[in-house]
Amino acid sequence: MSIKSALRKNKTNILELKKMKKDGVPVTWITAYDYPLAYVAEQIGMDMILVGDSGGMVQLGYQTTHPVTMDEMIVLAKAARRGAPNTFIIGDMPQGAYEPSERDAVMNALRFIKEAGCDAVKCEGGRRMASKIKAIADAGILVMGHLGLTPQSASSFGGYRVQGKTKQSFDETFEDAVALQEAGVFGILLEAMPSEPAGQIAKQLEVPILGIGAGDQVDGQLVIMHDVLGLYQPFRPWFAKCYIAEVAKQFSDYLINLEDHRKTGREERKDGLLVLAQMAIGKYVEEVKDKSFPGETYSYPIKADELKHIKESKYWK
Repeated sequence: MSIKSALRKNKTNILELKKMKKDGVPVTWITAYDYPLAYVAEQIGMDMILVGDSGGMVQLGYQTTHPVTMDEMIVLAKAARRGAPNTFIIGDMPQGAYEPSERDAVMNALRFIKEAGCDAVKCEGGRRMASKIKAIADAGILVMGHLGLTPQSASSFGGYRVQGKTKQSFDETFEDAVALQEAGVFGILLEAMPSEPAGQIAKQLEVPILGIGAGDQVDGQLVIMHDVLGLYQPFRPWFAKCYIAEVAKQFSDYLINLEDHRKTGREERKDGLLVLAQMAIGKYVEEVKDKSFPGETYSYPIKADELKHIKESKYWK
Protein backbone atom coordinates (compact mmCIF):
# COMPACT_ATOMS: atom_id res chain seq x y z
CA MET A 1 0.00 0.00 0.00
CA SER A 2 1.48 3.31 -1.06
CA ILE A 3 1.27 6.20 1.39
CA LYS A 4 0.19 8.46 -1.43
CA SER A 5 -3.13 10.14 -0.81
CA ALA A 6 -6.24 8.69 -2.41
CA LEU A 7 -8.52 11.66 -1.96
CA ARG A 8 -12.03 11.27 -3.29
CA LYS A 9 -13.06 13.66 -6.05
CA ASN A 10 -16.41 14.31 -4.39
CA LYS A 11 -17.93 13.72 -0.98
CA THR A 12 -19.99 10.53 -0.78
CA ASN A 13 -23.75 11.07 -1.03
CA ILE A 14 -26.79 8.83 -0.57
CA LEU A 15 -27.21 8.30 -4.31
CA GLU A 16 -23.66 7.01 -4.56
CA LEU A 17 -24.23 4.72 -1.57
CA LYS A 18 -27.30 3.23 -3.24
CA LYS A 19 -25.35 2.73 -6.46
CA MET A 20 -22.54 1.02 -4.56
CA LYS A 21 -25.09 -1.38 -3.07
CA LYS A 22 -26.57 -2.09 -6.50
CA ASP A 23 -23.14 -2.62 -8.08
CA GLY A 24 -21.80 -4.73 -5.22
CA VAL A 25 -19.05 -2.26 -4.31
CA PRO A 26 -18.40 -2.43 -0.54
CA VAL A 27 -18.64 0.80 1.44
CA THR A 28 -15.68 1.63 3.69
CA TRP A 29 -16.53 3.33 6.97
CA ILE A 30 -14.39 4.06 10.03
CA THR A 31 -14.75 5.95 13.29
CA ALA A 32 -12.71 9.05 14.07
CA TYR A 33 -13.06 11.43 16.98
CA ASP A 34 -10.28 13.96 16.50
CA TYR A 35 -8.47 16.09 13.95
CA PRO A 36 -5.39 13.95 13.10
CA LEU A 37 -7.09 10.59 12.60
CA ALA A 38 -10.01 12.10 10.68
CA TYR A 39 -7.36 13.75 8.50
CA VAL A 40 -5.74 10.35 7.85
CA ALA A 41 -9.11 8.78 6.99
CA GLU A 42 -9.78 11.50 4.44
CA GLN A 43 -6.31 11.18 2.89
CA ILE A 44 -6.98 7.47 2.34
CA GLY A 45 -10.26 8.25 0.56
CA MET A 46 -12.58 6.74 3.16
CA ASP A 47 -16.21 6.67 1.99
CA MET A 48 -17.59 7.78 5.36
CA ILE A 49 -16.50 8.66 8.90
CA LEU A 50 -18.55 7.97 12.00
CA VAL A 51 -18.02 10.14 15.05
CA GLY A 52 -19.30 7.38 17.31
CA ASP A 53 -20.35 7.51 20.92
CA SER A 54 -17.66 4.83 21.23
CA GLY A 55 -15.40 7.87 21.44
CA GLY A 56 -16.58 8.18 25.01
CA MET A 57 -14.71 4.95 25.73
CA VAL A 58 -11.69 4.98 23.43
CA GLN A 59 -11.08 8.73 23.48
CA LEU A 60 -12.51 10.00 26.78
CA GLY A 61 -11.92 6.96 28.93
CA TYR A 62 -15.44 6.08 30.08
CA GLN A 63 -16.10 2.41 30.81
CA THR A 64 -19.24 2.42 28.63
CA THR A 65 -20.90 4.74 26.13
CA HIS A 66 -23.70 5.65 28.56
CA PRO A 67 -22.08 8.76 30.15
CA VAL A 68 -21.33 10.49 26.85
CA THR A 69 -23.17 13.80 26.45
CA MET A 70 -24.29 15.75 23.40
CA ASP A 71 -21.83 18.52 24.26
CA GLU A 72 -18.95 16.01 24.28
CA MET A 73 -20.12 14.52 21.00
CA ILE A 74 -20.27 17.95 19.40
CA VAL A 75 -16.67 18.68 20.44
CA LEU A 76 -15.49 15.37 18.96
CA ALA A 77 -17.50 15.89 15.77
CA LYS A 78 -16.18 19.42 15.28
CA ALA A 79 -12.61 18.15 15.54
CA ALA A 80 -13.27 15.35 13.06
CA ARG A 81 -14.86 17.77 10.60
CA ARG A 82 -11.81 20.03 10.74
CA GLY A 83 -9.63 17.04 9.95
CA ALA A 84 -11.84 15.75 7.14
CA PRO A 85 -13.63 18.72 5.55
CA ASN A 86 -14.48 16.80 2.37
CA THR A 87 -15.65 13.47 3.79
CA PHE A 88 -19.22 12.35 4.56
CA ILE A 89 -19.39 12.46 8.37
CA ILE A 90 -22.09 10.92 10.55
CA GLY A 91 -22.62 12.07 14.14
CA ASP A 92 -23.70 9.39 16.61
CA MET A 93 -26.65 10.43 18.78
CA PRO A 94 -25.67 9.55 22.37
CA GLN A 95 -27.99 7.95 24.88
CA GLY A 96 -30.56 10.47 26.12
CA ALA A 97 -30.30 12.70 23.05
CA TYR A 98 -33.29 11.32 21.17
CA GLU A 99 -35.26 8.89 23.34
CA PRO A 100 -37.31 11.39 25.43
CA SER A 101 -39.30 12.99 22.61
CA GLU A 102 -39.44 13.68 18.89
CA ARG A 103 -38.60 17.31 19.62
CA ASP A 104 -35.46 16.34 21.55
CA ALA A 105 -34.48 14.02 18.73
CA VAL A 106 -34.79 16.71 16.07
CA MET A 107 -33.14 19.46 18.11
CA ASN A 108 -30.11 17.35 19.01
CA ALA A 109 -29.78 16.01 15.48
CA LEU A 110 -29.76 19.61 14.27
CA ARG A 111 -26.86 20.35 16.61
CA PHE A 112 -24.72 17.82 14.74
CA ILE A 113 -25.63 19.44 11.43
CA LYS A 114 -25.46 23.11 12.42
CA GLU A 115 -22.73 23.17 15.07
CA ALA A 116 -20.45 20.35 13.96
CA GLY A 117 -21.05 20.35 10.21
CA CYS A 118 -22.01 16.67 10.06
CA ASP A 119 -23.77 15.32 7.00
CA ALA A 120 -26.02 12.88 8.87
CA VAL A 121 -26.73 11.34 12.26
CA LYS A 122 -27.00 7.77 13.56
CA CYS A 123 -29.58 6.45 16.04
CA GLU A 124 -29.87 3.07 17.75
CA GLY A 125 -33.14 1.15 17.96
CA GLY A 126 -35.82 -0.24 15.68
CA ARG A 127 -39.59 -0.03 15.98
CA ARG A 128 -39.43 1.49 19.44
CA MET A 129 -37.45 4.44 18.06
CA ALA A 130 -39.09 4.66 14.64
CA SER A 131 -41.20 7.72 15.48
CA LYS A 132 -38.14 9.69 16.64
CA ILE A 133 -36.13 8.62 13.62
CA LYS A 134 -39.00 9.56 11.31
CA ALA A 135 -39.20 12.97 12.95
CA ILE A 136 -35.51 13.56 12.30
CA ALA A 137 -35.83 12.40 8.68
CA ASP A 138 -38.95 14.55 8.19
CA ALA A 139 -36.91 17.52 9.38
CA GLY A 140 -34.66 17.02 6.37
CA ILE A 141 -31.79 15.35 8.23
CA LEU A 142 -30.21 12.16 6.93
CA VAL A 143 -30.42 9.31 9.44
CA MET A 144 -28.50 6.05 9.66
CA GLY A 145 -30.22 3.33 11.72
CA HIS A 146 -28.41 0.91 14.04
CA LEU A 147 -29.66 -2.60 14.88
CA GLY A 148 -28.34 -5.90 16.21
CA LEU A 149 -26.12 -5.33 19.21
CA THR A 150 -27.01 -1.78 20.23
CA PRO A 151 -24.63 -0.81 23.07
CA GLN A 152 -26.83 1.94 24.48
CA SER A 153 -29.57 -0.60 25.28
CA ALA A 154 -27.48 -3.78 25.58
CA SER A 155 -28.77 -4.47 29.10
CA SER A 156 -32.29 -4.96 27.71
CA PHE A 157 -31.19 -8.14 25.92
CA GLY A 158 -28.77 -9.48 28.51
CA GLY A 159 -25.59 -7.56 27.77
CA TYR A 160 -23.16 -7.56 24.87
CA ARG A 161 -24.43 -10.62 23.00
CA VAL A 162 -24.34 -11.65 19.36
CA GLN A 163 -27.73 -11.06 17.74
CA GLY A 164 -29.57 -12.87 14.95
CA LYS A 165 -28.55 -16.39 16.05
CA THR A 166 -32.11 -17.51 16.77
CA LYS A 167 -35.25 -17.37 14.65
CA GLN A 168 -36.88 -14.94 17.11
CA SER A 169 -33.86 -12.64 17.13
CA PHE A 170 -33.62 -12.69 13.33
CA ASP A 171 -37.37 -12.02 12.93
CA GLU A 172 -37.24 -9.09 15.34
CA THR A 173 -34.19 -7.59 13.69
CA PHE A 174 -35.72 -7.99 10.23
CA GLU A 175 -38.97 -6.32 11.35
CA ASP A 176 -36.97 -3.51 12.97
CA ALA A 177 -35.00 -3.01 9.75
CA VAL A 178 -38.18 -2.73 7.68
CA ALA A 179 -39.61 -0.25 10.20
CA LEU A 180 -36.49 1.90 9.95
CA GLN A 181 -36.56 1.84 6.17
CA GLU A 182 -40.18 2.96 6.27
CA ALA A 183 -39.25 5.68 8.78
CA GLY A 184 -36.86 7.16 6.22
CA VAL A 185 -33.32 6.04 7.09
CA PHE A 186 -30.81 6.12 4.25
CA GLY A 187 -28.97 3.09 5.59
CA ILE A 188 -28.73 0.70 8.53
CA LEU A 189 -25.75 -0.50 10.56
CA LEU A 190 -25.96 -4.09 11.82
CA GLU A 191 -23.70 -4.91 14.75
CA ALA A 192 -22.55 -8.32 15.97
CA MET A 193 -24.51 -10.74 13.79
CA PRO A 194 -23.43 -13.85 11.86
CA SER A 195 -22.94 -13.38 8.12
CA GLU A 196 -25.95 -15.32 6.87
CA PRO A 197 -28.73 -13.57 8.87
CA ALA A 198 -27.16 -10.16 8.25
CA GLY A 199 -26.86 -11.00 4.55
CA GLN A 200 -30.55 -11.81 4.34
CA ILE A 201 -31.41 -8.34 5.61
CA ALA A 202 -28.97 -6.73 3.17
CA LYS A 203 -30.42 -8.78 0.32
CA GLN A 204 -34.04 -7.85 0.96
CA LEU A 205 -33.90 -4.19 1.98
CA GLU A 206 -33.49 -1.36 -0.50
CA VAL A 207 -31.24 0.82 1.67
CA PRO A 208 -27.53 -0.01 2.14
CA ILE A 209 -26.93 -2.37 5.06
CA LEU A 210 -23.49 -1.93 6.61
CA GLY A 211 -21.91 -4.13 9.23
CA ILE A 212 -19.63 -3.96 12.23
CA GLY A 213 -19.03 -7.56 13.14
CA ALA A 214 -21.88 -8.61 10.82
CA GLY A 215 -19.91 -10.71 8.38
CA ASP A 216 -19.17 -10.39 4.71
CA GLN A 217 -22.61 -10.51 3.10
CA VAL A 218 -23.59 -6.92 3.90
CA ASP A 219 -23.03 -3.84 1.74
CA GLY A 220 -20.02 -2.43 3.56
CA GLN A 221 -17.97 -2.40 6.73
CA LEU A 222 -17.45 -0.18 9.75
CA VAL A 223 -14.50 -0.52 12.13
CA ILE A 224 -13.37 1.37 15.22
CA MET A 225 -10.25 3.40 14.45
CA HIS A 226 -8.65 2.47 17.77
CA ASP A 227 -9.07 -1.25 16.99
CA VAL A 228 -7.43 -0.88 13.58
CA LEU A 229 -4.47 0.90 15.19
CA GLY A 230 -4.35 -1.07 18.45
CA LEU A 231 -4.83 2.08 20.52
CA TYR A 232 -7.45 0.80 22.98
CA GLN A 233 -6.18 -1.42 25.78
CA PRO A 234 -9.22 -2.58 27.85
CA PHE A 235 -10.63 -5.03 25.28
CA ARG A 236 -10.98 -5.81 21.58
CA PRO A 237 -14.12 -7.32 20.01
CA TRP A 238 -13.98 -10.71 18.30
CA PHE A 239 -14.54 -9.12 14.90
CA ALA A 240 -11.92 -6.36 15.23
CA LYS A 241 -8.62 -6.54 13.38
CA CYS A 242 -5.49 -4.57 14.20
CA TYR A 243 -3.56 -3.85 11.01
CA ILE A 244 -0.33 -2.54 12.53
CA ALA A 245 1.47 -5.89 12.36
CA GLU A 246 0.67 -6.17 8.65
CA VAL A 247 2.19 -2.80 7.78
CA ALA A 248 5.04 -2.64 10.32
CA LYS A 249 7.68 -3.83 7.87
CA GLN A 250 6.39 -1.49 5.18
CA PHE A 251 6.64 1.40 7.66
CA SER A 252 10.13 0.35 8.72
CA ASP A 253 11.32 0.08 5.11
CA TYR A 254 9.80 3.47 4.37
CA LEU A 255 11.73 5.10 7.22
CA ILE A 256 14.98 3.37 6.29
CA ASN A 257 14.70 4.61 2.72
CA LEU A 258 14.15 8.25 3.65
CA GLU A 259 17.21 10.23 2.57
CA ASP A 260 16.76 12.99 5.12
CA HIS A 261 14.45 12.28 8.06
CA ARG A 262 14.54 15.81 9.39
CA LYS A 263 13.82 17.38 6.01
CA THR A 264 10.94 15.00 5.32
CA GLY A 265 9.52 15.64 8.77
CA ARG A 266 9.92 19.39 8.64
CA GLU A 267 8.66 19.89 5.09
CA GLU A 268 6.10 17.11 4.66
CA ARG A 269 5.43 15.80 8.21
CA LYS A 270 5.63 12.26 6.81
CA ASP A 271 8.04 10.70 9.28
CA GLY A 272 5.89 9.34 12.10
CA LEU A 273 2.63 7.92 13.38
CA LEU A 274 0.43 9.62 10.79
CA VAL A 275 2.23 7.66 8.08
CA LEU A 276 1.88 4.41 10.03
CA ALA A 277 -1.82 5.10 10.59
CA GLN A 278 -2.30 5.88 6.91
CA MET A 279 -0.69 2.59 5.93
CA ALA A 280 -2.82 0.60 8.41
CA ILE A 281 -6.09 2.28 7.47
CA GLY A 282 -5.23 2.01 3.79
CA LYS A 283 -4.74 -1.73 4.24
CA TYR A 284 -8.18 -1.95 5.85
CA VAL A 285 -9.73 -0.13 2.87
CA GLU A 286 -7.96 -2.46 0.43
CA GLU A 287 -9.24 -5.55 2.20
CA VAL A 288 -12.83 -4.30 2.35
CA LYS A 289 -12.81 -3.36 -1.32
CA ASP A 290 -11.37 -6.71 -2.42
CA LYS A 291 -13.75 -8.46 0.02
CA SER A 292 -11.01 -10.27 1.95
CA PHE A 293 -12.12 -8.53 5.18
CA PRO A 294 -13.87 -9.57 7.33
CA GLY A 295 -13.93 -13.12 5.95
CA GLU A 296 -14.55 -16.06 8.29
CA THR A 297 -11.76 -15.09 10.68
CA TYR A 298 -13.39 -11.83 11.73
CA SER A 299 -17.03 -12.95 11.52
CA TYR A 300 -19.21 -14.56 14.16
CA PRO A 301 -19.81 -18.27 13.53
CA ILE A 302 -23.23 -19.88 13.61
CA LYS A 303 -23.96 -23.56 14.10
CA ALA A 304 -25.63 -25.51 11.32
CA ASP A 305 -28.67 -26.36 13.45
CA GLU A 306 -29.06 -22.72 14.49
CA LEU A 307 -28.95 -21.58 10.86
CA LYS A 308 -31.39 -24.29 9.82
CA HIS A 309 -33.89 -23.07 12.41
CA ILE A 310 -33.50 -19.45 11.31
CA LYS A 311 -34.15 -20.43 7.70
CA GLU A 312 -37.63 -21.49 8.80
CA SER A 313 -38.47 -17.80 9.30
CA LYS A 314 -41.17 -16.37 7.07
CA TYR A 315 -38.70 -13.58 6.23
CA TRP A 316 -35.99 -15.86 4.87
CA LYS A 317 -35.75 -15.93 1.10
